[in-house]
Amino acid sequence: MTQADVLGFVETVLVAQWAEAGQRVASPFPRLAYREAMERYGSDKPDLRYDFPIADWTAQVRPLGVPFFESALRDGARVRGLAVRGGGALSRKDVDQLAAAAKQLGGAGLAWAKRQGDQITGSVGKHFTVEALGQLGAGDGDAVLMTVGPDRVTSPVLDRVRQEVIRRLAPQPKAEHAFAWIVDFPLFEPEPDTGRPVFAHHPFTAPHPEDLERLDSDPFACRALHYDAVYNGNELGSGSIRIVDPAVQRTVFKHLGMSAAEAEGRFGFLLAGLAAGAPPHGGFAIGFDRVVMLLAGAASLRDVIAFPKTTAARALFEGAPSPAKPADIAALHIEVKRP
Repeated sequence: MTQADVLGFVETVLVAQWAEAGQRVASPFPRLAYREAMERYGSDKPDLRYDFPIADWTAQVRPLGVPFFESALRDGARVRGLAVRGGGALSRKDVDQLAAAAKQLGGAGLAWAKRQGDQITGSVGKHFTVEALGQLGAGDGDAVLMTVGPDRVTSPVLDRVRQEVIRRLAPQPKAEHAFAWIVDFPLFEPEPDTGRPVFAHHPFTAPHPEDLERLDSDPFACRALHYDAVYNGNELGSGSIRIVDPAVQRTVFKHLGMSAAEAEGRFGFLLAGLAAGAPPHGGFAIGFDRVVMLLAGAASLRDVIAFPKTTAARALFEGAPSPAKPADIAALHIEVKRP
């Protein structure tokens, strides 16, 4: 069982599901590496119906001496942004709301400029000429929206801005159905406070075969055989190929800070099973409720779940939560302490 096997099988299922709902979709689905998805769309579940990518404008903006960018640029940050066709239609209120959303996500804010004929306006408009905006892909009637900072901040900010611009301007999509596979996720990510490796998904995902030789020396450079199916900006499910070599599994545990004794104590059964011989295996889980929601055109999962809970986590159909008998609580080894 390989990643290609899983992707091919799941594609067949998804195409058949959409056909059952009267929708014809093409396969094979395009495949987008995680790093490319984050660079171009700021998200690992991009809505590819719209040809509206994020761009790196650091080189173009640096010579302009924009005060909003200067300090961060000296610290090695990048200026990234969106060239919005027809963005001149965005009102000042729209842009202010987008800037507020950027700050809520931890961004520095949002710099913007709009061109109408030879006139350029906006928070950083005075620093740009018609030619400079043209280098960013903005023509007459267009706008540019920019922010600066580390990628871990600017990616979610520009993902949110991109979604909001699409919602506000309602551009014509280039396709009705945009499926994609997101592949080559990182195997490890740095823990924000300590920088030590933590697993990106779970510690049993197999490293990419091309990266195995770097697993011990450079774990952050290793890609994982993990894959997500994405449709119109929605994640339909995830899967992975699993580790079958006990030596590789021990190395992963070591990077996660486990001693050999701790790994044996917690996962000895798994290591023994792998040593006995495990066939290559992997899989995928389709988010059934989410697929039904999308096929039905419903606005919320609550509209398609048989027994939805309220926002207070009450299940009205089952009458839960309800009082529990003391014997049932004792059987679950739960102790109730009154305030």
